[in-house]
Amino acid sequence: MINRISRRLFAALLLALPALALAAPAAKPLRVLLVTGGCCHDYAAQKDLLKAGLEARAHVVVEHMHTPDKTTKPPLPLHTDANYGKGYDVIIHDECAAAIDDPAALRNVLQPHVDGIPGVNLHCAMHSYRVSKDFRQPLKPGSEGAAWFDYLGLQSSAHGPKEPITITFAQDAGPITRGMAVWVTGNEELYNNVQDPKNYPGHRALATGRQITTAKDGTKREATAVVAWTNEFGPKKTRVFSTTIGHNNETVADARYLDLVTRGLLWAAGKLNADGTPAKGYGPGGK
Repeated sequence: MINRISRRLFAALLLALPALALAAPAAKPLRVLLVTGGCCHDYAAQKDLLKAGLEARAHVVVEHMHTPDKTTKPPLPLHTDANYGKGYDVIIHDECAAAIDDPAALRNVLQPHVDGIPGVNLHCAMHSYRVSKDFRQPLKPGSEGAAWFDYLGLQSSAHGPKEPITITFAQDAGPITRGMAVWVTGNEELYNNVQDPKNYPGHRALATGRQITTAKDGTKREATAVVAWTNEFGPKKTRVFSTTIGHNNETVADARYLDLVTRGLLWAAGKLNADGTPAKGYGPGGK
């Protein structure tokens, strides 16, 4: 009798093994470090808008490295600690540190990305870490002064007034912007491109911004610039996504902006499908 029961249990276990083998463990959420602080922006609000928006759209946990300091030299730990990225899957740079010009500090900031940790860069991050006084002129890629721009895959030095920007997404630019429609922002700053972005071999443009401004004499001026792109950085070809959009809280809270940043983050981490949807296990709630 006992032998018959044992045989039945064994047979049931054999039948169950295929199903058990197919049951994959749930994906762990991506650990994301969001760096905020410095001049000219409402980072106290924007850090929370980004955290809530990203965590609602993807299987991520966003942790803050924030300072309330509003100068162009925000005292952030990453300037002195090259290991600040340890344990994170993606680092988002949203700081405004235009006057941090120490090459040693910049090396610390870049080290996790040199080591292969993907990066996402928002708005004023593009105008940070100006270790060369000639940042308004095209800097030679690979030079010390161009180190931050080599990471970004684009060099920018200034922006226009706060006026609406019409954003047009490139066709067949890949999954980050697939299916995204033309978007006219509220008042935003259009960042310039100091040199042809094609000078950076890892650069791939995703979106272009067009802004029309009116001078005091009534003259209208039109400016265009790349406003979203990807880059491959360093010997490990680390994935980097950047957008210059994101000055005002209204924009940062906009679902279209949060969708763009979420897709850029997932792409950088290698968790974005070709159709622009999160990879399995990395959608909202781990779906």
